[in-house]
Amino acid sequence: MARQTVLRRETAEIVKTPEMYIVVMHNDDYTTIDFVVEVLMKIFHKSSAEASAIMMEVHTRGEGIAGMYTYDLAVTKKAQAERLAGERNFPLRLSVYAAG
Repeated sequence: MARQTVLRRETAEIVKTPEMYIVVMHNDDYTTIDFVVEVLMKIFHKSSAEASAIMMEVHTRGEGIAGMYTYDLAVTKKAQAERLAGERNFPLRLSVYAAG
């Protein structure tokens, strides 16, 4: 019986960390603070205290970071928040920016 030589090629796997994106919530003169807190808790899964702190930042500075996610998740959360705002007749707007 003939012997076969099996060549094994070792390959190094390079796992690239996905680029992260921040979701920024913008202040407006019509969206209520209660609704902003609700969105932060319901969609961005913030605690009541975190949501209140972010809401105050949005109110006083004009914008605040709702969270940092991979691109697809950031865009999805932005769309969910704006859809809920539209259903409640609020003009709440959010933006997505590369974190790096």
